[in-house]
Amino acid sequence: MNLSNVIAHMISEMLEETDEIEIQRNTLAQRIGCVPSQINYVLSSRFTPERGYIVESKRGGGGCIRITRVNCSGDTLLMHVVNAIGNSIDDKSCNNFLVNLVYNNIISKSDAKLILAATGDTALKRIDPPQRDEVRASIFKQMLLSVMQS
Repeated sequence: MNLSNVIAHMISEMLEETDEIEIQRNTLAQRIGCVPSQINYVLSSRFTPERGYIVESKRGGGGCIRITRVNCSGDTLLMHVVNAIGNSIDDKSCNNFLVNLVYNNIISKSDAKLILAATGDTALKRIDPPQRDEVRASIFKQMLLSVMQS
């Protein structure tokens, strides 16, 4: 198991006990035997809003970090996702949001497949790359709002 997986596994185990934890970045790095920046990398790549997490960094006190797992009802989580998308979203982030929504039984696999088909790079290939992520965000939001209404 590589170091990033070890760190992610350790943090995930902590989150199994509660939906919110506070960790000292330096202390965790010492326990695992890595540099603190490796902790930052794992947090920024594995504990993201599209995967259902909120990570807040507190200044001072040795670099305390609060990680919260978002546990919401269906419509609340969908609104959280719609708000988190912003004005643009890349294909990978869109896919990660959908995986999280299916995993939490918020949308069906068939809805996710339709949304992926409509928001994927293949469907949007005729749109210039700078605008593609903006168009994807708009389509993604509208489709999620449509799922909420049904």
